[in-house]
Amino acid sequence: VHGAHGAVYDAQDPVIDRRVAIKTVPLAAADDAEGAAELARFKREAQAAGRLHHPNLVGVYDYGETETLAYIVMEFVDGTSLKALLDAGERLPPAELVRVMQAVLAGLQYSHERGVVHRDIKPANIMLTRDRQVKIADFGIARIESSSMTQAGTIMGTPAYMSPEQFMGQTVDARTDIYSSGVVLYQLLTGERPFDGSMATIMHKALNTVPPPPSRLS
Repeated sequence: VHGAHGAVYDAQDPVIDRRVAIKTVPLAAADDAEGAAELARFKREAQAAGRLHHPNLVGVYDYGETETLAYIVMEFVDGTSLKALLDAGERLPPAELVRVMQAVLAGLQYSHERGVVHRDIKPANIMLTRDRQVKIADFGIARIESSSMTQAGTIMGTPAYMSPEQFMGQTVDARTDIYSSGVVLYQLLTGERPFDGSMATIMHKALNTVPPPPSRLS
């Protein structure tokens, strides 16, 4: 699968005979500031996820670089994302919805206790395996508390799920992930996001308004 900044390959590890996913990004030219920032985010994903071992987090096995690209070898998740389910109009029954959110929050609590904030919780980053196990993916913009690569003053994330402090460019902590999880829960309950529109519209609404109660929509 090729994305905006690289590719993800379905692969087989021949040494221990297991299916894995390999995520790659091109190495930046020496004068490419944007490419260097992308590579720094990619390394941070490997750092963050590599120190986390939890059943509700996608496992990371290895990080490396060739002459032309950097790569992460990850657990292969055989399943789909919450985004794909929502896009297909599928609604989870209340009991299943509660189970999914409990698993998301369990994975986040584990990562927060180890100093890692995900920063981009959204339906596309919440996977459901074929046996309905919940996995949080993509710690690519995570902030590690012990890292010097903090992101204060930089807006990163997906607008509809971003917290007010992210819009204001403030340094974020675990509360940002809880806020974004609340937006996901709202969408799972109602089929709609609490704030929608352009980046500027979402930012204004998130900073200044209260969304309608889910009960009004569903």
